[in-house]
Amino acid sequence: MAQDAEPDLRELITARRAELDLQAEKLSQQLQEVREELEELAVAERVARRLAEQLRVEREAVPAPAAGQVAGRAVLLVPPRERGMDEAVLPADYQRIMDVVRRAEGPVMVRQVCAGLGMSTEPARSEALRAS
Repeated sequence: MAQDAEPDLRELITARRAELDLQAEKLSQQLQEVREELEELAVAERVARRLAEQLRVEREAVPAPAAGQVAGRAVLLVPPRERGMDEAVLPADYQRIMDVVRRAEGPVMVRQVCAGLGMSTEPARSEALRAS
């Protein structure tokens, strides 16, 4: 009877070994996929750091708007326009004007900008805005 059990035991061991080999192969494949994704994430982190550093350097290179004098009045100087320049380099008041113009559906009159900024639309005020 012990000899009869031996073939059954061998079959069980062989079957179990095959299951474990299959499971080991699947786990090995999953491990390889995880390692590949980790490598991709490492590359993405390096690229993100480089881009962040490049943006930081570019932002530092843009001079801050400086105050100047026109006809004895203090005014903010607008930096010379350059290709790819972001409006964030403009003084805050100019950014607000840009926002009003952007929201308009067509050509914009100075009076509309004044109204959009909550300013008086009287000619004296609108002409002062036009001059700035």
